[in-house]
Amino acid sequence: MRQRGRLYEASYWHNGRRHVAAMSFKTKSDARAFLSAVETDIRRGVWIDPWAGRLEVSELAQEWTASNPTKRESTTAREELTLRLHVLPTIGSLHIEQVGPRDIQRLVNTWRTTHAPRTVKRNYEVVRAMFGYAVRNDWITRNPCRNVNLPPVDGTRRFDLTPEDVAAIAAHVPDEYQPMLWLGAVLGLRWSEVAGLRIGRIDLDAGRLSVAEALVRGTGGRNVFGPPKSKAGQRTMFMPHAIGVMLSAHLERAGFTGDDSDELVFTDEEGNPLRYSNWRRRVWLPAAAAAGCAGAGFHDLRRLNATTLVVEGIDVKTAQTRLGHADPRTTLAVYASAPASIDRVAADVIGERFFGPESKEAQEPENPENLRAISAPSAPEDSGPSAPPSL
Repeated sequence: MRQRGRLYEASYWHNGRRHVAAMSFKTKSDARAFLSAVETDIRRGVWIDPWAGRLEVSELAQEWTASNPTKRESTTAREELTLRLHVLPTIGSLHIEQVGPRDIQRLVNTWRTTHAPRTVKRNYEVVRAMFGYAVRNDWITRNPCRNVNLPPVDGTRRFDLTPEDVAAIAAHVPDEYQPMLWLGAVLGLRWSEVAGLRIGRIDLDAGRLSVAEALVRGTGGRNVFGPPKSKAGQRTMFMPHAIGVMLSAHLERAGFTGDDSDELVFTDEEGNPLRYSNWRRRVWLPAAAAAGCAGAGFHDLRRLNATTLVVEGIDVKTAQTRLGHADPRTTLAVYASAPASIDRVAADVIGERFFGPESKEAQEPENPENLRAISAPSAPEDSGPSAPPSL
């Protein structure tokens, strides 16, 4: 602490660095009180570098995206794109200490006008993770992403396909891409795993297929080969005989031999790796619409696979392994669904258990009109609209 003119300057050392208070103090006691408060914060572990808060959001974004070298390149590319397009143009020049919940809520409100709720939530999660990194590094005391109102997300966004739907969609897909659909539906492969499949990963003699890598979008939109989504995604599974025959015919048509083990099974017209956005726009969307399945996505093939495994009585552990899920709860809670046909069977089983074998026949009376006449209460004449029966 030293005096400059009529004011006092307070400074202290921490972690090998000298810090000078941003303000000057009129009295020596005020300066001492400031240093005492700083010492208390350091001892309690709540001290924040007063200069760190002056880091701009754009600088924080660079620090955060480069902080985890183990993160999948596709994830990093998606986060950088989100920040560059949806965050930095608005708050990139602000100091991180200036950003509060009100600024984040304004961001969210702006996104809601142009994006779907699911996209808004995904953008918000990126921003929250970025500021969480600043909190962990003691650059700010609290994450501004708190008490923010997000639009409700429909958790049931899916298209429940059937095997007949898959066949109908495949009928409108060029021959060279038809096996891709069946690998998604019958083996439960992700699009990235199908697009990254190499010939050497297929053992036609043993009837097995190995998933060892995936083709994803990296930084700058370029194709990148890397491991599957999780460690559990690296798996080897048996194939139905029909899939083996289909793949054998596909490889023969393409002119591949046993010496082409490193070649991709599916490529574009020029022999280059597929790009998901192009393939989806040119192949999948027109075929799905022509088959009466507009709104379905390639990932719904994988959900159909999960549902089929569960419905057919395959144990959850086997289903989890084949799908490459790290947690069996994902297999059941997120992917598998209950088709109406199976729900009908469940109703018949429970009805027979409680009411006997004849209960199934009783569900379809010979004269439904009579049943409705008996079960529906009649209203007295001239009494106006009838009120619902009390329970």
